[in-house]
Amino acid sequence: MNETASHQAVLDILRDLLAELHGDRIPPDVTLASHLEQDLGIDSLGRVELLMRIRTQLGLDVAEDEIFEVVTVGDLLSRLGVAADTRAETPLPTPTAAPDGQVRWPAQAESLNAVLAFHAERLGDRPYLTFLAGSGVQTLTHAQLFERAGRAAAALRAHGVEPGDRVALMLPSGFEFFDAFYGTLCAGAVPVPLYPPASKARIEAFLLRQAGILDNAGTRVFVTSEQIRPFAHALRQQVAALEHILPASVLTRERGHVCLPRKADDLAFLQYTSGSTGQPKGVMLTHGNLLANVRAMGQAARVDPGEDLFVSWLPLYHDMGLIGACLGSLYHALPLVLMSPLSFISRPQRWLQALHDYRGTLSAAPNFAYQLCASRLEDSDIEGLDLSRWRLAFNGAEPVHAQTIERFCSRMQRAGFRREAMTPVYGLAENAVGLCFPPPGRGPRYDTVDRQRLVSEGIAEPVEARAEDATEIVGCGLALPDHEIRVVDAQRRPLPDRRVGEIQFRGPSATQGYFRNPEATAALVDGEWRNTGDRGYLVEGEIFLTGRIKEIIFRAGRNLYPYELEQAIGDLEGIRKGGVAVFAAMPPQGGEERLVVVAETRERSTERRKALVEHIRELSMTLLDTAPDDILLTPPRTVPKTSSGKIQRAECARRYREGRLLPDGRGGGSLRVRLALGVLLAAGRRGLRRGGRLLYAGWAWLAAIAVALPSLLLVLLAPGRRTAQRVAHVGARALLWLAGLPLRVEGENRLPAGRPLVLVANHASYLDALVLIAALDHPLHFVAKRELANHPLLRAFLRRLGTEFVTRSDVRASVAETEALVARVAAGDAVVFFPEGTFTEASGLRPFRLGAFRIAADTGTPVVAVALRGTREVLRGDRWLPRHGRLEVIVGKPLEPAGNDWAAAIALRDAARRFILEHTGEPDLAGSASIALPAGTSDP
Repeated sequence: MNETASHQAVLDILRDLLAELHGDRIPPDVTLASHLEQDLGIDSLGRVELLMRIRTQLGLDVAEDEIFEVVTVGDLLSRLGVAADTRAETPLPTPTAAPDGQVRWPAQAESLNAVLAFHAERLGDRPYLTFLAGSGVQTLTHAQLFERAGRAAAALRAHGVEPGDRVALMLPSGFEFFDAFYGTLCAGAVPVPLYPPASKARIEAFLLRQAGILDNAGTRVFVTSEQIRPFAHALRQQVAALEHILPASVLTRERGHVCLPRKADDLAFLQYTSGSTGQPKGVMLTHGNLLANVRAMGQAARVDPGEDLFVSWLPLYHDMGLIGACLGSLYHALPLVLMSPLSFISRPQRWLQALHDYRGTLSAAPNFAYQLCASRLEDSDIEGLDLSRWRLAFNGAEPVHAQTIERFCSRMQRAGFRREAMTPVYGLAENAVGLCFPPPGRGPRYDTVDRQRLVSEGIAEPVEARAEDATEIVGCGLALPDHEIRVVDAQRRPLPDRRVGEIQFRGPSATQGYFRNPEATAALVDGEWRNTGDRGYLVEGEIFLTGRIKEIIFRAGRNLYPYELEQAIGDLEGIRKGGVAVFAAMPPQGGEERLVVVAETRERSTERRKALVEHIRELSMTLLDTAPDDILLTPPRTVPKTSSGKIQRAECARRYREGRLLPDGRGGGSLRVRLALGVLLAAGRRGLRRGGRLLYAGWAWLAAIAVALPSLLLVLLAPGRRTAQRVAHVGARALLWLAGLPLRVEGENRLPAGRPLVLVANHASYLDALVLIAALDHPLHFVAKRELANHPLLRAFLRRLGTEFVTRSDVRASVAETEALVARVAAGDAVVFFPEGTFTEASGLRPFRLGAFRIAADTGTPVVAVALRGTREVLRGDRWLPRHGRLEVIVGKPLEPAGNDWAAAIALRDAARRFILEHTGEPDLAGSASIALPAGTSDP
């Protein structure tokens, strides 16, 4: 066999061993630099097994005194006398497509984490993101995205982030947002995207609003930019759960890599509806919801990863930008070209230029963006653009206007834009993002109906476009595949076509409700259906929107919709487009409800302002058949809007009632008072909680000292080992009782008396051994790290209880000590192992070392798996302040070895690990390709 063949044969044996060790999981990549233990998970016994297989199959061997000096794969090849094939220095890139040339989608993936790993493995070199920053163009491949996300996840885990914890992200568009968002997912946590402050002038209102969302989410960690950190510290005073404020720049400095497996029904992230006032409404979206939505949208849009490219400027804290553009591109392996929203707002032609430069085929924006391009761009801005490849221009997230569509299509025709590409869509956060899409390439569809019958009777009667009272309603498509929509009346009875009612939906993308908001959830859920709060009608399955239920104005027995009037007023010269609100509200001085128009303008001339008021009155009479009671011309930025640019009519009405329709930043004295009071109250609550925790911790340590000293003396003086163990058992139970830590034990009778046993338990805290001693009145002999034997008194105490000490860092000594443990088990003892070998502050079941299971297989001894719950929460990591909590010990049935070979040991390991995973409820960290321990980790 030549050296190259020997090299490949050794690697084949190594990969076979890894496949056995990792079971159903994808084994890590093998390179010459791979560390046998840290990177590949091969412990000391695995190393012996590997060398034995190489010796048996290839006749190659390592000198006896060098066996335990082998560290890396390259080192192994060198000591075997096999020349390394330098072409294997790094894994060969996986082809970007299947053999038939088609990019494969992760159709079986249950989570976004699985999608990340799928594409990183198969399409590692394929570009995912191209970010058009002010300083230049930055690119990110799928492999780089996964690597950065894994490092960010490791950093979050090092700061105590647990699966299910909420992590707030307040970051501008850019790589740092992707690091933080996908890193939070990989950590098993729940990202909560928040929009950054628009300006320092609005900081007080901004702080007050974000504090409510953070508190509702129970956010533990807040990730932001260096520029926003001072604002974040102010928020910390108002949010009791908030523990860490991290700049995004620190996330990718971590050297480890974590990507926890998640299930379809695990919460993926919270999407706070941008228009909510009062109690925040965080839409709960699971991994299954999100994947169902992006799959359905991809099917409806007939996405082709070989042809399509998505261009977006949409904010990443908004559902259309985050789910529609970013997650949709991720799943379907589409290249994504992204720019900052500020870049678009300041120069709208940049959006179209990016579509031209990158030959974009897909893009999405709210109606106002198309209006902005149609009205603000000069002919010179459009000259030279080629938009002919733009096949789907999604228009949604706010009311879609036929006039805007026609203006945009007409202006962009000279750049090759086809009218058939304009695609009005309908969606909402409660269904992830998308709900209704029209057939691709059909173009916009208008329904011309009688305005009077629509308003007075709720009937969409078709009329000729030339009819006196005709109005055009834009069709927004059919329900996505596997989703349904219907229109119902006030009694929730389905209505026929062309009858206006509330729109309901159901399907796999539908949320289960709002986070910690049962009242809003109850209003949303109607059995299998969800209420949208939108009104509209159906025609042959296509939805036509007429307005929001809560924004309909009831006047003289008629339903008035504000959108058309707002659009018309915004077209008046001198009125700020997008700065008009029409609503009904009680006046500040009381009295009957009034129809109010607020319009922003910079006009100062008295004559010009009077003319604008008269124009507004005439438009209202024409469109609504009634005149406004109040017309207020206000300065710019008076009309409140959501983070995505939608007008907040309810908030506008509230300010009108309070007589304070002023731009944000003025008249804010009461806001400052409320903010200060909120800070003081929150600080007081935090202080009380911390004081209570300190008092409890002090009491727990007094109890420990009071019990430990007499127990230590009695153990040392006990006449025999079994008596010493019973003294320790009674003392441990007394300590837990005094500390107020209730202990529940299940399955203690499953421990067979008088038989040798190998007990294996998860390791989560320094309390684990104490809790096992308290729970099990059985002759147990613990395996502990040799460092504990350095203190003479502690060594004598542990020796008296039958503890065996092992060396973790020296492979040669570890193997020798294993032989001693084999003898201990063969003599009939019950030996306790923590096969993870260590524990960390963050939860999760780490990979199991094979030593305990190989001993059980070699001696024919049954393995008993024991699951510990609650110890990590009571005493976490290297913290020395215990917290009150409940402790549980669940003992499994004895697992008999099926043989005395390597396969039997692996089978025992896998069975014990399955039991512990099932009964601890902690995430499975063995699913990660590589998990580096953060600084400050603890060992048994």
